[in-house]
Amino acid sequence: MASASRQVLPDAWQVEVHSCLQPDENATAWLEVDLDGSLRFAKSAIILTDQRVLSRLEGEKNWSSWALQPVLSLKLTDHAGVGCLALTSPEGQLAVWRFTLGLQAAVARWAAQFESQLAQQLTPSGGPSEGRPLQAVLSGSVCPVCQTVMSDDDEECPSCGREDLAPPSTWTLFKLWRFARPYQRSLLAGFSLTLAATAATLVPPYLTMPLMDDILIPYQNGKEIDPTLVSMYLLGLLASALLAWGLGWAKTYILALVSERIGADLRTTTYEHLLKLSLEYFGGRRTGDLIARIGSETDRINVFLSLHLLDFATDVLMILMTAVILFTINPTLALVTLLPLPFIAWLIHVVREKLRTGFEKIDRVWAEVTNVLTDTIPGIRVVKAFAQEDREAQRFKDANKHNLQVNDRLNRVWSLFSPTVTLMTEIGLLVVWGFGIWLVSDDQITVGVLTAFLAYIGRFYSRLDSMSRIVSNTQKAASGAKRIFDILDHVSSVPEPVNPVALPPQVQGRITVRDAGFRYGNRAVIRQLNLDIQPGQMIGLVGHSGSGKSTLVNLICRFYDLTDGSIELDGTDIRQLKVADYRRQIGLVLQEPFLFFGTIADNIAYGKPEASREEIVAAARAAHAHEFILRMPQGYDSLVGERGQGLSGGERQRISIARALLINPRILILDEATSAVDTETEKEIQRALDNLVRGRTTIAIAHRLSTLRKADRLVVMDKGVVVEEGTHDALIEAQGAYWRLYEAQQRQAETEAVLGASLDASEQKVSA
Repeated sequence: MASASRQVLPDAWQVEVHSCLQPDENATAWLEVDLDGSLRFAKSAIILTDQRVLSRLEGEKNWSSWALQPVLSLKLTDHAGVGCLALTSPEGQLAVWRFTLGLQAAVARWAAQFESQLAQQLTPSGGPSEGRPLQAVLSGSVCPVCQTVMSDDDEECPSCGREDLAPPSTWTLFKLWRFARPYQRSLLAGFSLTLAATAATLVPPYLTMPLMDDILIPYQNGKEIDPTLVSMYLLGLLASALLAWGLGWAKTYILALVSERIGADLRTTTYEHLLKLSLEYFGGRRTGDLIARIGSETDRINVFLSLHLLDFATDVLMILMTAVILFTINPTLALVTLLPLPFIAWLIHVVREKLRTGFEKIDRVWAEVTNVLTDTIPGIRVVKAFAQEDREAQRFKDANKHNLQVNDRLNRVWSLFSPTVTLMTEIGLLVVWGFGIWLVSDDQITVGVLTAFLAYIGRFYSRLDSMSRIVSNTQKAASGAKRIFDILDHVSSVPEPVNPVALPPQVQGRITVRDAGFRYGNRAVIRQLNLDIQPGQMIGLVGHSGSGKSTLVNLICRFYDLTDGSIELDGTDIRQLKVADYRRQIGLVLQEPFLFFGTIADNIAYGKPEASREEIVAAARAAHAHEFILRMPQGYDSLVGERGQGLSGGERQRISIARALLINPRILILDEATSAVDTETEKEIQRALDNLVRGRTTIAIAHRLSTLRKADRLVVMDKGVVVEEGTHDALIEAQGAYWRLYEAQQRQAETEAVLGASLDASEQKVSA
């Protein structure tokens, strides 16, 4: 057996796997399913090697095996919460394994590895004999694309995931040029001023040479000082200082203005792009992480552009111009001055590699801290209701501690780097002193030349030290730029059409669903669904939880795009329409209405900001919200707390109905609009909904089937397909799926009524 077989296997199958492998056989992937043929819970192992497929049910003695051949194929299906993986050949079905849907992602990865190996068998250039070590494959699944080992908890390969987790490259900063291009004239002016300001700062050391050689040293030898000459030199020093100050102020101001505008454009563009991404993108991200990217990361880039990049440019110019002057004064002494440069450059390269990964990790860990805040503060009511303040405080403490540990590890590297660069520059300065004194004693240079040289060297080394510090700031900015461009480079799964079809002035509102299919990952949610809704018709969607009702509504709203089939509005595929134009035709009333911080009037007019106060009041009257709004302290100008705090559930719902009424949509979506309120409030909301539904194509999802009696047609869904259609009376008479749902609700209502009467009687006895 290959050397991999000597690895310790991390599960209960290790002895069996070792014993059944051939000496030249390597395992490439493994899988453990949890159901047997009778759908009872039992573990079965499926091992994929470079030669065979092995399988054994827990408790059995012998392994079944099938040699890998190009004629083999896998079929992966799921039904009623049970997945099925079948191994087949032209002769028929060889094996079947069943599992609960919680294992579907792992099964799909194993199947992908199987298909990959069969494809390699058909390709002479590659082969499955390059097996992976058992320790690797038996600790998780293997990505079929990049062969990265994944744990069973991984929903997708960490290497091939939607977001690149590679360390940030400094070259990422060059992608910011698209935001800097509109300000290139100001940048050119700023660079020119930087060049001039740097040149002005190099004048004073040059003037020290004649001051020393022509005035001070001759004076020590008994010669009189020429006041005019001294005045000229001093005026030259003053003029250069004033010029450097003025140019420095101008270039700093101009470049600060430009960097602020680049930062503002970056924030705006990132936020606009974020809003255009589909709901699928937000489903896999934390709010705190996205806020940190748009907020703190853009601020970090802004500071880098306005301060650190300017300092870096100044340092580079200072070093280059100083080097030219030094070689002009004395080439030999200049070469000695540059001796520490190779060592400093090597040190910068070494530290830069460590900082590249360190700052990216710090950003991700800081996002964890922000995530705790964005979880807890909006949900503070739940935290307090369940007395979980200590637990949330501990979560924050743990996240903050992790952030501290990551920063400490990076600071250990950075704290050693900066003093080391300073030490090298001090040693370089010492070498220049020693070599310069020898040159003066040998009459090769004057004291004035050495003095000027030392003045330039001081500036040279201080800039070199400053340049070395830019490494940290550059890597921080590169890390921030990478995290921002991870958003900007993400393509929405609900794209805008290249050549959109214009909507007619009057939309009829007919919705046609043709052979629709949709999958969440590997799980089919909608299958071959067909539905035709006439203009002005009200459709009620009913079915058990998980039957696909909300998914169908999301597809009709085009929050997601279909996997198969099409959805049409008045005969036009909605994927051919501009997303914004199409969604303006839809009014959405959700089970849990979301209100923004602001006035009631602002919330009602959210879909139509230009609406007049008369239109807002009319919409509120139709939504039966006008009366309770007038009872509030400032009426329509009363402030609504974040997420509608301060209003009851029924009041929030009626404001959301008014919001939908105001935009006068042709299509109306009601998703459990009355399920979270009491009976009296439900009646009030139902009267508001009657006004909203009138004359519009309406799709209503309701938990209480009795609220859908006014629907023109009921559509009963189960496992992603339509199983029944018809009116309430017709479906009751048919005694099918709808009848069973209705009867179950009636029995539940009767039971609740009996229990309520019993409780009332008990309370009366206690009070008596």
